[in-house]
Amino acid sequence: MIIGVPKEMKDHEYRVSVTPDGVRALRQAGHEVWIERSAGVGSGYSDDAYRSAGAITAESKEQLFQQATLIVKVKEPLLSECRLFRAGQTLFTYLHLASLPDLTKALLDTRITAIAYETIEAKDGTLPMLKPMSEIAGRMSVQIGAHYLEKRHGGRGVLLAGVPGVEPGMVVVLGAGVVGSAATRIAVGMGAHVTVINLDLERLRVLDELYRGRIVTRVSSQAAIDETVMAADLVIGAVLVPGARAPKLVSRELVARMKPGAVVVDVAVDQGGCFETTKPTTHSDPVYMVDDVLHYGVSNMPGIVPRTSTVALTNATLPYLLRLASQGLEEAVRADPGLAKGVTLSSGKITCQAVADAHGLRFDPLM
Repeated sequence: MIIGVPKEMKDHEYRVSVTPDGVRALRQAGHEVWIERSAGVGSGYSDDAYRSAGAITAESKEQLFQQATLIVKVKEPLLSECRLFRAGQTLFTYLHLASLPDLTKALLDTRITAIAYETIEAKDGTLPMLKPMSEIAGRMSVQIGAHYLEKRHGGRGVLLAGVPGVEPGMVVVLGAGVVGSAATRIAVGMGAHVTVINLDLERLRVLDELYRGRIVTRVSSQAAIDETVMAADLVIGAVLVPGARAPKLVSRELVARMKPGAVVVDVAVDQGGCFETTKPTTHSDPVYMVDDVLHYGVSNMPGIVPRTSTVALTNATLPYLLRLASQGLEEAVRADPGLAKGVTLSSGKITCQAVADAHGLRFDPLM
């Protein structure tokens, strides 16, 4: 199979979908790999490193798309890239289409097969390709929040760790999944006062046992959310419903009652965000104010730590990529029901229930 690795175009997106070691593994399995010129430079991988691994360098994005049968990316394509697809190609990437109606329509029109990393399931029901980026985004969320709490950025001027005689900052984490657990780890390490809110009591028990009284856990209810969010210096949105839009846990009215200069980092922005006031931002212009509350809504947070992110991503995706390339799409999906759950679009049809529901469009089961 001919595999194409384009350069990412999203703002300050420095990741690349396959490392040179990944290319070497694909070549050893008998596949041809094309990579767009300078696609790996942001992650520290030169064109020479890819050529040494056996890749062919494409001089343009157009040439790469013409050659490849399987396009492997990190983030969803921009609308300007959709014109490059042709019917019958396969796209393998993070998609998050539930919050992107225009992109959903554009990709449907191309009649490609689009496989979303974020909804592929392992045999134990976990999301193996969402997990590494969720871990990174969760860990980054607290350090980013601490940065924007500084007064010079419009924050409250609070040091999360506090100092002797001064209480630490209060961090509220909405969600106790991979993102929420990673955020909790960093917030506790920084010395903040941490409250974690989650629907699943068992997840809260795990965290309570892990931190042995160093955090407060609360079962999700509107009263618990209202009380803790109003008291918080930093709130991390870490809610996930696989493939679907995130539930709006924090209303505009509640944001207006938060402390002036408090900071919101909504990691769920890819799926529409769990704050009513969330909107997607970029690394070039990452924050905005709503009712004196600073909001950070960058949808590709791990893109600015690309060396870590690219290696972590390839570790997770390469086994699936090898199977797709070696077995072909139909056989690979038939053999692995978890991989089949990642197939979001197929030949002009929506094959993911959550995406169809998000846009009020017809759902056509894959099998």
